[in-house]
Amino acid sequence: MDWLSWFDAPEYEFARQVLQRGVAALFFVAFLSSLNQFPALLGERGLLPVPEYIGAFSRMRRPTLFRWRYSDRLLRAVCTAGLVVSALLVAGIPQLGPPWVPLIAFLALWLLYMSIVNVGQTFYGFGWEMLLLEAGFTVAFLGSNQTDPPRTILILVAWLVFRLEFGAGMIKIRGGREWRDLTALYYHHETQPMPGPLSRQAHLLPKPLHRVEVLGNHFAQLVVPFFLFAPQPVASVAAGIIIATQLWLVASGNFAWLNWIAIILAFAAVSDPVANAVIPAIPLDWHGGTQETPPWWLAITLAATALLVVLSYWPLRNLFSSRQLMNASFNRWQLVNTYGAFGTVTKKRIEIVVEGTLDEEPDDSSWREYGFKGKPGDLRRIPRQWAPYHLRLDWLMWFLPLRTVHEEWFYAFLGKLLEADRRTLRLLRHDPFDGGAPRWVRVRSYHYRFATRREFRETGNRWVRTLLYEPIPPLSLRRSPGRRR
Repeated sequence: MDWLSWFDAPEYEFARQVLQRGVAALFFVAFLSSLNQFPALLGERGLLPVPEYIGAFSRMRRPTLFRWRYSDRLLRAVCTAGLVVSALLVAGIPQLGPPWVPLIAFLALWLLYMSIVNVGQTFYGFGWEMLLLEAGFTVAFLGSNQTDPPRTILILVAWLVFRLEFGAGMIKIRGGREWRDLTALYYHHETQPMPGPLSRQAHLLPKPLHRVEVLGNHFAQLVVPFFLFAPQPVASVAAGIIIATQLWLVASGNFAWLNWIAIILAFAAVSDPVANAVIPAIPLDWHGGTQETPPWWLAITLAATALLVVLSYWPLRNLFSSRQLMNASFNRWQLVNTYGAFGTVTKKRIEIVVEGTLDEEPDDSSWREYGFKGKPGDLRRIPRQWAPYHLRLDWLMWFLPLRTVHEEWFYAFLGKLLEADRRTLRLLRHDPFDGGAPRWVRVRSYHYRFATRREFRETGNRWVRTLLYEPIPPLSLRRSPGRRR
């Protein structure tokens, strides 16, 4: 009975509410993002069609509902089901029933979204995809309002936050010299994949403050995570530090739901008494007394705990490996993964700009620029705040100059512009031809940097850009970009 009293954690009911509703809200955003973008990017007539991808394998290695058949209609059904289930969880409706009801709901979200991720190819090759999947699976075992939160699951959520933070910290220490000499943020606010409304102001801060930022990052990622497992109120303070640093990242950039999920998961270490001390409106007694845990639910949560503990061996070994992997999964179900980001910082921002013209011949033509929703383009435009929504096309555009512009999906994208494909054009902020088809498109490479305060006062431009070269010369349907295979 003493062991059972330890297993039940009634003093973490606020944490459970935040974890379940917060993770469900991010699933809602993920399914909405997929519903809006997947058909144009990966659908039957997308840039990297899923039917062709599936057909290239005799057997899919990772589980997906699209293993045998894909259609845009089926994709929309999967997204719609995910939106409905996640909305119900955000509203707290499944949590009113027995603990197996939210369990089934979260496992459904996990399987539905994993089906999308596993056929999403490069457009879904981001660490926060597997992070959301692992979080959804883990919080599935937090039970419902009829039982107290299981302490072992809360510890495993804290372990997930530890891997996320400490893994990212170790990647930086082992990565570029700029993290060790404290100069990384001289560049990062300007060169990050998708700047936000405050990124320019952050970049223009004095360099000594940037060095303090890096020191604060190292402290939050390499020291603080260990205290998530300390007694209260130390664990809550550690969680608060992580939440504060993640909120600064939310304010200074656009990293889809990466920062938001770190904030939500950190609440696993926040106890009700501490939460009540900070915000008195948060109650101390949610259910009017301790809820008795049914033996069958205890068995299920202990089995899940054992599974996740066993799977933790590989990411634990990776954390202390000299060849540390970043954003890697060690099993086909994408559970208990390793995480990390920005081991090195890009020193210069190179932007790929796509232009089109209606003229018959490309020489001495009047070229018009396509505008993207998130990536920099218009020199006067303030970057928007998109996170936690994920603009997948814009993110992939950032990677082009770091890898190569000669990506299969990018040539397919240029072909869609020449065809004035409506689905593709809806992914953009500005179509200079108002739905019409250009005769030619071309690709130019520019160096972008934030304007200084003096330059902004003189020109009104927030960006300054310099033409570098033309990596893809003018193409037309007569000289089709086609697909490179």
